[in-house]
Amino acid sequence: MSALTALAQLRAVRDGVAQRITTVRHCHISAQPLVLIPLKLAGEAAAPLAAMVGTDPGHPRLLVVPQPRNRDLRFAFAAGLAEVLLPYIEGFEKSTETVERKSGEPYERCLDAPQILVPNRPAASFTALLGRSTRFRRADGPYPVHPSVPLLGRWLTYFTDRSRQPGSSVLLTATEALGLHWVTGQSGLEDANLAALLGWIDPPPGMSGRRAAEEAEDPLLWPPAGPATDPGFDNEVLGPAIRAYEEAPTDRAVDRIGQALRTQLEPTWRLMWRSVNLLRSLPEGSRVKDRWEIDRGSFTRFVERIAEGGPPQARRDGAVGAAARLAGLERARASYDVQRAHDDPLLMAEYRLSGEAFAGTVTSADPEHSEGEGRSRKLRPLITVRTGDPVRLSPGTTVGSPDRRGHAAEIVEIADGEITLKVTKGMGRGRTPAPGSVPEPGERVSYTSLTDDFQSSAALPDPEQTPWTHGGPPQEYEPSDDDAQEEWL
Repeated sequence: MSALTALAQLRAVRDGVAQRITTVRHCHISAQPLVLIPLKLAGEAAAPLAAMVGTDPGHPRLLVVPQPRNRDLRFAFAAGLAEVLLPYIEGFEKSTETVERKSGEPYERCLDAPQILVPNRPAASFTALLGRSTRFRRADGPYPVHPSVPLLGRWLTYFTDRSRQPGSSVLLTATEALGLHWVTGQSGLEDANLAALLGWIDPPPGMSGRRAAEEAEDPLLWPPAGPATDPGFDNEVLGPAIRAYEEAPTDRAVDRIGQALRTQLEPTWRLMWRSVNLLRSLPEGSRVKDRWEIDRGSFTRFVERIAEGGPPQARRDGAVGAAARLAGLERARASYDVQRAHDDPLLMAEYRLSGEAFAGTVTSADPEHSEGEGRSRKLRPLITVRTGDPVRLSPGTTVGSPDRRGHAAEIVEIADGEITLKVTKGMGRGRTPAPGSVPEPGERVSYTSLTDDFQSSAALPDPEQTPWTHGGPPQEYEPSDDDAQEEWL
C-alpha cells in the first residue's frame, strides 16, 4: 500500500466514510453492460446452481439448476445462459469501422464491444470454470448438448482470459473496479464483500459507512454476492428444497427453488447497478478510450476467429505460448500503470513522493537552442524548472510530460531545486519549435521518468525447438553398450 493510500485509509477510519484515491475513472463503463451474478453448489468446484443475468436493471432473468449434480440440467442451464449472452454479443458484431494503418492495408474493427460485470473475483473465476466445462462439448455424438453451449464456453473463456489483461474492461469485477477508485476503513479481505464495500462508499442517508458495512455482514439482510451461498441458507432453505425436487421433480418444486434463490440474488443485483451508477458518476480518464479501442480490436479478432471456424482455446498454453502471454501481461501492466499516473494527478503524486516525478514552474526558456552544425544541426530547446519535490533522477535521464503527449526531454543538470531540461521530442519538424510546444516561463509543468513507449516482444523459439521438458520433441533414444548389457542381465 502506498503512502497516500494509507493516509486515505486513516482518513476513512476517522471520518467513517470511504475516501477517493483517484480524480478520474480508470476503467470503461459501457452504455449497456451485461450484469452476470453466478451461484454454484457448495462443495462443488464447477456445478452451477443459478445465475441472474441481464442488461435491464428492472428486468433480470433468473436461471436455476434444480439439481446441480444432474449433467443434463447443468447443460440446460448453460443453454439458457447462451440465450441471453450470445444475442447480446452478436449485437456488437454488426457495426464496424475501417481503420487505416501507417503501413499495411486497412482493417475492419467493431465500433463497440460487449462488457460483462460480475460481483467479485471468485465469480469471475467460476465463470472461467463454466467456460472450460462447456467449450469442448459437442452437439453430436455421445452426450450431445445444444449447439449454443460450446460457443457460450468459448466466449466465457475469452472474457475471463481478457479480464486478466491489465487495463482491459470487457469483463469487470465490481469490487475491484470500486476498490480502484475508493479506499475504505476496513481490510482488503472485507472489501471483497460487495455490500460492505458499497456501505463505506455510498452509505444510506444519516448512517456512517462503518455502520452500513457492519449491517452488510448480516446474511439475512445482504446475502453473499456469490458464487458461494450462505451456509445457513444452504442448510435451512436450499437443501430441503432440492431434496423435495428429487422426490418429486415437478414445476412447483422448481418454482420453490427459484423463489429461494431469487432472495439471494436480487440484493446483489441491486448492488451491481448501484456500482455501475457510482462508477459512471466519475469523469473518465483521457487514456481509457485508448485502452477500450484495444479491447474492441481484441473482440473483433475473436469474432473473426469464430467466423473462420477456428478451434476452441487450448486447455493450457505450451511453453512458448505461456512465455509470450506472461511477457505480454508484464508489458500491459507497466503501460497501464504509466497511463493511470499520466491521467491522474493523485496517482502521479505517489511518484513525486518517490522521486520518480517532479512538478514545478518554468523559470527560463531558450526555445531556439540547438546542437551541432550544418546539416547535423538539431533543435534542442532548453528550459529550467524550479521545484520543491525530492527529485531522485540523474542527469541524462529521459523524462516525459503527462500534460503533453509526444513531448520528451532529457535532464541536463540538477542544482539547488532547479532542473535544466533539454527538449528532444514534440516540437514539430520545422527549424523553429511549433507554437506552444516548448513550455514558457511562468508555466506550471510536470515531468516523470515513467514512459509508455512501445516495447517490442522478446524473441522466443519455435515450439519445435524447445526441449522435451517444455513441450518440444524428445530426443531419439539410442541405446549404448552399457544399456544393452543391462538388458541381458
